[in-house]
Amino acid sequence: MSQTRRAGRPRRWLPWAAGVTALVVGGVIGGVIVSATQSSGSTRANAPGASGPATESACAVTTVADQVIPSVVTISAKGGGGAGTGSGEVIRPDGYILTNNHVIAVAASGGSVDVLFADGTTAPATITGRDPQTDLAVLKVGVSRELKAIPLGSSGSVRVGQPVVAIGAPLGLSGTVTSGIVSALDRTIQVPAENDRSALLVSAVQTDAAINPGNSGGALVNCGGQLVGVPSAGATVPGTTGESSGGSIGLGFAIPVDIARSIADEIVSTGRVTHAFFGLQTTPIPPEAASQAGLPQGLLVTGVVQGGPAAKAGLAPQDVIVSINGKQATSNVQLQELTLTKKPGDTVQAGYSRDGKQAKTTVTLGAQP
Repeated sequence: MSQTRRAGRPRRWLPWAAGVTALVVGGVIGGVIVSATQSSGSTRANAPGASGPATESACAVTTVADQVIPSVVTISAKGGGGAGTGSGEVIRPDGYILTNNHVIAVAASGGSVDVLFADGTTAPATITGRDPQTDLAVLKVGVSRELKAIPLGSSGSVRVGQPVVAIGAPLGLSGTVTSGIVSALDRTIQVPAENDRSALLVSAVQTDAAINPGNSGGALVNCGGQLVGVPSAGATVPGTTGESSGGSIGLGFAIPVDIARSIADEIVSTGRVTHAFFGLQTTPIPPEAASQAGLPQGLLVTGVVQGGPAAKAGLAPQDVIVSINGKQATSNVQLQELTLTKKPGDTVQAGYSRDGKQAKTTVTLGAQP
């Protein structure tokens, strides 16, 4: 990555900045954050046409389980880095299965993946494509019969407080069913991923339905048996010991179905996912450091890609991005989230400060190299 620096800028922030790992937005992700970084916690009204399942006080779990279990599978992956199990769901009757990338990543380089169906039959699977940045992947099994695909719901119909059912294979126990409610919406969660990077669960659905290791990649469904989320992470109490520390504490997070559907469709069509790209590096400026350096709070631009979207928009090293699409800029995650939710060619409004003067620019996002 080629970078340039502008001369004549204040340098008082440098000792602080040297101790922080910058995020390459739209490219390599630096650092690991395992907590909820943003949340609205707000309720959401039903979308037009939504009915029934979102407004009931409790699911008829037996009925939902009977309907959904045939579409949920247990996944076993093996590779040079080890082995593990997880969950997935059939999304197309011709053998396409949706799961989390971290479930099958160990098999990505010459390993093997096997799928156990609810009827007890097994089949080898190939990896159609995977997206480490959103922690999603699609598998393909060769079958001589049509599989029962899980019905896909809509993220827009999900409401805080509505009942949901989670189905998967925690600890390898296939067909395990738990139930609860949607506890919150629009959580943005960074979770560990491969190669010391992190994945971002954007606008995640929070639920108190038990999510344990092995539930990853499975199904979070509404009372109508429609997929509303892909369980991907469960929180644990930090600093605890004993058997209870590794189990569900009622804080599970699922990738919303609309994002999962979009990523899966692109993988099935092309075998890969193309994300948007800013072409810059930024580091958040703590309030104390901003005050000492005489800079506004925001994201310090530490580097730009020559000829990239940010450079074409006029941004340069040592600028401070103070707003993103009208919202105060406080975290690299804000930019990372936009690279996962927007497409190349979409635009982002950025307010920035340079030499004490405020300005605005429009960044037309490119395609991630």
